[in-house]
Amino acid sequence: MDIKAYMQQVGRQARAASRLMAKADTQTKNQALNAIADALLRDADTLLAANKRDMDQAHELEPAMLDRLLITSQTIESMADGLRQIASLPDPVGEMGDFKFRPSGIQLGKMRVPLGVIGIIYEARPNVTADAAGLCIKSGNATILRGGREAFYCNQAIALCVSEGLKIAGLPATAVQIIETPDRAAVGELITMSEFVDVIVPRGGKSLTARIAADARVPVIKHLDGICHVYIDDEADPVKAIAISDNAKTHRYGTCNTMETLLVHETVAELILPPLADIYAAKGVELRGCTKTLAVLPHINAATEEDWATEYLAPILAIKIVSDLDEAIEHINSWGSHHTDAIVTENYTKSRQFLREVDSSSVMINASTRFADGFEYGLGAEIGISTDKIHARGPVGLNGLTSEKWIVFGNGEIRS
Repeated sequence: MDIKAYMQQVGRQARAASRLMAKADTQTKNQALNAIADALLRDADTLLAANKRDMDQAHELEPAMLDRLLITSQTIESMADGLRQIASLPDPVGEMGDFKFRPSGIQLGKMRVPLGVIGIIYEARPNVTADAAGLCIKSGNATILRGGREAFYCNQAIALCVSEGLKIAGLPATAVQIIETPDRAAVGELITMSEFVDVIVPRGGKSLTARIAADARVPVIKHLDGICHVYIDDEADPVKAIAISDNAKTHRYGTCNTMETLLVHETVAELILPPLADIYAAKGVELRGCTKTLAVLPHINAATEEDWATEYLAPILAIKIVSDLDEAIEHINSWGSHHTDAIVTENYTKSRQFLREVDSSSVMINASTRFADGFEYGLGAEIGISTDKIHARGPVGLNGLTSEKWIVFGNGEIRS
């Protein structure tokens, strides 16, 4: 295959489809989303068979990647539910607001508009194919999807359902295109086709995102890694603290919103850590602690500085005992990835300080970091979780896939 020629064709088709998608009305887009959901449920056995074919060839993948690659009947139901939830959400395209009159007599405002063509590059997770397609359709964009070779067959099967739904609604099937070759050269072409692609969204490991950010000639909405923290304050409810710390780590190991470092105030460490260590031991979680932590849990491994900077995506947890809230915040801002961090406390003033001073895309009080997710945030799904500060931050849903343009209403005014 001539990769350059193939990608140029995909780009031209996406650009043409984007103009049609920008004009599509809400009812038509919702019809497509519901039709895709119906097709996914109808073809569940086909999707599971395709996923099994991928899994059978994925022996060398790490456990975290295998966890992301696997889909089940429940996964397919969740994909369909996510699409229906997107359909039920307000359509951001065409929203107008922020109106004000100027002394000249003109009235200024802003209108929300699609970004255009969005290139999405992702690893393992086949559900991203459905989530990304749904969000791009509802937000009036065209998208080019490049899934990882490890999920090739399942991604292709899901893409057939997406294409069917678009056709049923009378929308161009080329509004959602999935790259049909696992050749990595396709990625190099996609991230440099500035004449066809308006933004790139990478979803994958840190090395993938870093490579794309370095080589792209198209703006990138980045998500690097998820080094997430839970801080247990000296005024925390112990029951809440243990439940949250357990869930944040063990609910799923291979997700970017999983806790990787637990911070505990020194005055409650002896109360909190032993029962937590028993829970983690029962679930096979390896603990690595600072010097103070080793004094409370002498049977665990010693942590190094590298542990504070590591996204394990595995049953491994780093633990540090801190002297106060300020030290916890300093550790999070120094070693975290600005993804998601939580405090467990009953003190209102401390919780507000944590919200103000922790520089992350999601900051939580008395809740598990696992809630940092587009579906849980009511976005229907997410295109990714951005750790950038410009354009979109945190879970990127419909609004994150649109921009704004200035609009002016006049009545014959001219500038003097």
